[in-house]
Amino acid sequence: MSTNAPACPQCTLDETHVEGTNYVCDTCGYEWPADIADVASADDVVRDANGAVLADGDTVVVVKDLKVKGSSTTLKVGTKIKNIRLRGGDHAVEAGSYMLKAEFLRKA
Repeated sequence: MSTNAPACPQCTLDETHVEGTNYVCDTCGYEWPADIADVASADDVVRDANGAVLADGDTVVVVKDLKVKGSSTTLKVGTKIKNIRLRGGDHAVEAGSYMLKAEFLRKA
């Protein structure tokens, strides 16, 4: 078991070691490239419509009219949303009770 090797992406246990250019899980035997950990951390970054990096607590502006599912309301262009929270998945931005895609927002 190595202290600098990440947890196994398949079984999520920390019993991994480096073997050549791959990480190997001692428990399940899964192997993955050693550089995949760097790629995964870059994928966790949420970017707005202009490519600026978003963070928790940022203020954003809606760049397109967005219909709200299950309601007759619409978020209009230019609506300012304060204190956002970032979540994983397709709708990565939580703004109050709304879950929004970052591609329809820009950092204020």
